[in-house]
Amino acid sequence: EMDIDEAIEHFGEVGQILKVELLQDLKTHGTTNFAEIYGSDEANSNQDKTDIQTVSVYKIGNFVDLCRGPHIETTGQLDITAFSLDSISASYFRGDQSRESMQRIYGILFHSKKDLKEFLHNREEAKKRDHRKLGADLKLFTISEQIGAGLPLLQPQGASLRNTLEKYLWQLHSKKGYERVWTPHIAKLALYQTSGHAEKFGDELFSVKGKDEEFILKPMNCPHHMQIFADNQFSYRDLPIRYFEPATIYRDEKSGQLSGLTRVRSITQDDGHLFCRVSQIQEEVAHIVTIIKEFYSTLGLDQDYWVSLSVRDPLNKSVTIGSDENWEAAEQALEKAAIANNLPYRRIEGEAAVYGPKLDFMFKDVLGREWQLATIQADFNLPQRFDLSYINEEGEKERPVVIHRAITGSYERFLGILIEHFAGRFPYWLAPVQVNVLAVNDSTEVLDYIEIIKQTLDNVVISKPLKYNELRYTLDTTPESLGKKIRNSELQKIPVIIIVGPKDIEAQQVSIRTQNGESKVDLSELRGFLENFE
Repeated sequence: EMDIDEAIEHFGEVGQILKVELLQDLKTHGTTNFAEIYGSDEANSNQDKTDIQTVSVYKIGNFVDLCRGPHIETTGQLDITAFSLDSISASYFRGDQSRESMQRIYGILFHSKKDLKEFLHNREEAKKRDHRKLGADLKLFTISEQIGAGLPLLQPQGASLRNTLEKYLWQLHSKKGYERVWTPHIAKLALYQTSGHAEKFGDELFSVKGKDEEFILKPMNCPHHMQIFADNQFSYRDLPIRYFEPATIYRDEKSGQLSGLTRVRSITQDDGHLFCRVSQIQEEVAHIVTIIKEFYSTLGLDQDYWVSLSVRDPLNKSVTIGSDENWEAAEQALEKAAIANNLPYRRIEGEAAVYGPKLDFMFKDVLGREWQLATIQADFNLPQRFDLSYINEEGEKERPVVIHRAITGSYERFLGILIEHFAGRFPYWLAPVQVNVLAVNDSTEVLDYIEIIKQTLDNVVISKPLKYNELRYTLDTTPESLGKKIRNSELQKIPVIIIVGPKDIEAQQVSIRTQNGESKVDLSELRGFLENFE
């Protein structure tokens, strides 16, 4: 162990690399105590000593790296049942292909055989759940080379998923006083220069050339919403003003970073902006937290989450916009709101948005993978940049605060996560096709009975959790064998399969297959069964 500055000086170029890695870890862990992260024995035994500045450095020959440890002399000291060689690959030091090629060996080590087995199982399960594979198999979305990478096309099944989520999100927001707005996909560059996004996103902006003017495909919705607010004369009695808009924005991401739905160039945010007074921030955050909790509880993603109070890096303020006074006010307001709403939060430096701090909700999927999804951001800067105001009790102009919020983050990325979380087998209320009706044969008798069943299906309305969710069903009257029809329905992961044959007609009932097994339901009870099925 040695002082971090001594390590950097001692190891020269490699030391500088270690410093970058170290600073990144400091941001991730939200601490300035090196020993807390890298495991100094002295720090572990003296928790009150927060000024220990030592790190553990690992060296073999000329190779040096920063390592948390603990270190061992030989692999013989390992629990061999919890250790496995994984794969190999060629690599170059720092990606420099002019250097001699090296062989990288990947190994996996856990505390116990059980942990190793669980990891390997989850990794294989993740491959099966890959949303790119399932998206193709279930015909949810398409990536077309003729349209371009990072610009996914939603097929009818995928569009159904997105529309159902959007309806549910609007249902949750409409009860909280939100109003829907709509904004165009382009604007003049000057708009984003005023907001600061032009400088922030730089070469990620898409330019659009008109006949006489040049425009930018919008990288964010907030500047547009500022203009809607500015065109009104609000008083303090009108506040809060709450806008809701599922809108698509565009960023020219690097092609190597694009992946299915989770990293795209066209990003549809379930965006919302609230204009309020400082005294209203806590209550407004409480409303948003209520929406977030209800939404993720419905999807079963609320079992294990935490919240990052993402604030700016005090040592690197140049990447953000706004005064120190505004930033301090915004950070204090969000932290008070987090405490008041009993959020399990941690303060993480360097992860703030360009215009203000935020509360980022970190949820885990069924495989235990962590995702940053919902976000609440306090912004004192854009109202100042756009000179927004309302009339206070004294009849004078006063600056509002803007709260940016998104519940899913973006529809595209969220759909990718949902596909993998549910392995394509979505909850009944959300499934693109909820019911498939299979004819045992194509006799006139069976087809006529299916027409009667259709009349029942057309009147089925599911009311939980999305109110007035009309049943989405398909019919299969093809001449294929019943076994093949059932198999196709199961491959499409349809929640309810209704089978209709001569015996069902005689008994005035239907045969139903679900993941819970098979059952017979009288035709007169079919509507109630489908409306209450979960």
